[in-house]
Amino acid sequence: MKKTTILLSGLAIALGFAACSGGGSFKKTKSGLMYKIQSDDNSQPVVKRGNILKLYFQQKSGDTTFGDNYGKMPLYAPVDSVGSTYNPAEIFVLLRKGDSATVVLVPDTLLKKGAQLPPFIKRKDKIVLSFRVADVFTSDSLAEVDRNAEMMKEQARMKIEAEGQKTKDAAGLDAYVKKNNLTVQKTPNGVYYHITSTQNGAAIDTGDVVAIKYTGYTTEGKYFDSNMDSTKQTQPHSMEPFSFQAAGQGAIPGMTEAILFFKKGDKGRMLIPSVLAYGANPQPGGPIKPNENLIFDIEVVDVKKRSEAPAPGAVPHAGH
Repeated sequence: MKKTTILLSGLAIALGFAACSGGGSFKKTKSGLMYKIQSDDNSQPVVKRGNILKLYFQQKSGDTTFGDNYGKMPLYAPVDSVGSTYNPAEIFVLLRKGDSATVVLVPDTLLKKGAQLPPFIKRKDKIVLSFRVADVFTSDSLAEVDRNAEMMKEQARMKIEAEGQKTKDAAGLDAYVKKNNLTVQKTPNGVYYHITSTQNGAAIDTGDVVAIKYTGYTTEGKYFDSNMDSTKQTQPHSMEPFSFQAAGQGAIPGMTEAILFFKKGDKGRMLIPSVLAYGANPQPGGPIKPNENLIFDIEVVDVKKRSEAPAPGAVPHAGH
């Protein structure tokens, strides 16, 4: 599928076809794509091929929201000649600045065309793309000026948002520690940890590859992953130890930092703030909520020093 297809087949607010079509007036493209366009200002010219659209969108599947950029960084999409490809970009040539559009996509059709969809979207579901054309640019250079300005706004927004979330995370973890009468220590970036048992094994240094057994759960006590107990897995997988690089790659940032305070053979607990876990964007449809603090009970089963360790593989499961 073309890049535009990959980007926009995911920009959806999946409501179910009956709810979406209640207002009527849907039309159909040559490829069978259902769409509806609402124009508030017909004095605006229809876009031309080669123009760049500035878009805001929202996406959902059933009751699961898995994307929304309103109030955030807009998407910039070219108006191309895409032909009859069951692609939301088919209707771009019909749009004007200020228009809102809704497109219904059928997952079964997308899968037959080679699309990869999140596991929580089933073949019989309906995906509805809802977006608004905030602006139209006649050249890449004009769009780039606007994109750079929006990026600066987005960076400032994200900084403010991160600081606010960091404060909320700390308050939540403090409350959990107090409620459960835990004795913990804190890393420089705000991860709480408690070593419950030690074998005084090899210290862990930056760049070492560690292998751990773990069980992950939320502060509400909801388990989401484990390689110690298969009954605590939300998605079945191997019970082999999970390997990652200390203060490096292969796991969420809070885990790669906190592991530096453990040794080989240690057992303990990590309380990881959401900003150092999956933040506002966990796996859509998964067990972890946006901005959710996480807890891991771990055992360090092996430590390979940086000089002798191969690079760790990709993270195999969303629970890490």
